[in-house]
Amino acid sequence: MKRLIINADDFGFTRDVNAGIVHAHRHGVLTSTTLMANGGAFEDAVRLARETPTLDMGCHLVLIQGCSLLTGNPFPESPGDLIGALLRRRLNIYAELRAQIEKILAAGIKPTHLDSHKHSHLAPNVFHAVVRLAHEFDIPYVRLPLDANAPFAGLLCAAAARFYRRLAGRFKVRMTDHFLGFRLTGSLTEQTFAAALSKLPEGTTEFMCHPGFLGPELQSAPTRLKESRVREMEALTSPRIRDLLDAKAIRLSPFGTGSE
Repeated sequence: MKRLIINADDFGFTRDVNAGIVHAHRHGVLTSTTLMANGGAFEDAVRLARETPTLDMGCHLVLIQGCSLLTGNPFPESPGDLIGALLRRRLNIYAELRAQIEKILAAGIKPTHLDSHKHSHLAPNVFHAVVRLAHEFDIPYVRLPLDANAPFAGLLCAAAARFYRRLAGRFKVRMTDHFLGFRLTGSLTEQTFAAALSKLPEGTTEFMCHPGFLGPELQSAPTRLKESRVREMEALTSPRIRDLLDAKAIRLSPFGTGSE
């Protein structure tokens, strides 16, 4: 059986991104999203989450860009800067991420999964904190931080995945069988989405995406993903994609029923 969880990152980033994510769920194939506790449109996202109970909700943990909930200080601007900050021990990873989860819980949202902004949990010490927190807060799933479809990365990803799965298993935290979408960030269209779905493997796959409307808030936001979010939203609401899922007998699922 092929099960597909389609997750939109960046819920809470801007109000136009929030609106696009909800639109892609209500009118398309999006099944879940992850909320940024330090996002500029957090309260708007919480309101929309309450109005859309069928949209599965997780936490998009942030250690890159934006500001700390604990200190108000800015986070490192890039993955490279984050590695430098971690080496110099300038971040208390566990405390930062715990504060973000607690803020989302305090808003009345019970997350089913955790992932991270800019894939920061690819770093082993960040991943360890994430699965530890998932266990402590009884959050069932953590994103597998590897896209096996990345060019020339198949063998490396397979070896690294064993490490991540062993560590997650120690904390009794689950991950999907496969993770896709990372290499399509910024280039996901109806055509590239259809091509990826046509080769979807057996088992449960999480597919990451970044839909949104291109309104004034997103237009002025510090991100390279602007026009591409509109293209992604169009792909997620395309009748052709829905027909392809039916033809390939791919079952859409939120986290919680898409277990491995």
